[in-house]
Amino acid sequence: MNASASNNKVDVNANPANMRKATLDRIENAVLELFTNHDFNSVPLIEVARTANVSLQTIYKYFGSKEQLVAYVLDATLSRLANRMIDHLEGIEDYRERLRKTLWVMLDYFDKHPKVILLLTVSIPASRYQDLPVYESPELMGAFLGMLKEGQHKGVFNDTVSSKMLLDVFMGVFGRVAQMHFLRKESHKLIDQFDDLFGILWGALKAN
Repeated sequence: MNASASNNKVDVNANPANMRKATLDRIENAVLELFTNHDFNSVPLIEVARTANVSLQTIYKYFGSKEQLVAYVLDATLSRLANRMIDHLEGIEDYRERLRKTLWVMLDYFDKHPKVILLLTVSIPASRYQDLPVYESPELMGAFLGMLKEGQHKGVFNDTVSSKMLLDVFMGVFGRVAQMHFLRKESHKLIDQFDDLFGILWGALKAN
């Protein structure tokens, strides 16, 4: 970072949500493009600004740092997925079908937005995940953990471990499958493996 840039700090009164949508979209696209094709440390903020066709001052005003910028974009993109997941977690009676629909939504989302899973798994260390508001979203966590707890109580899901561990198994298997799918540049879609993957996950989560 050069001397002039180091003097730029985030404006505590500047909320990215108040930016023009077209501008925010360009910044989001620039982050997804640059940080999934290059090492995090090799991408200067000035390159993000150039790619998004905004000033460097704008980046600093609304985001403050490279870490905060990437975290914001990742949280915004994952929040869109979370909203879709919540609809399926709460809108179906059968627990198996809820889990099935939720996995389908996740696979479909990352097939359409592959750079999001790469940004999550390549650019952000796992130790920083809890800094993302979506990871602590009471709506999403409440819906997911609530479903798992209810299912355990009714004998549908394995109750020898906590509902949080069941959630970790589901997300862990999915995350690894999605990450390696895109890193290996596999030609088929994630959704093409839906039935087989769900069979594996259901076998791991269901009550014996």
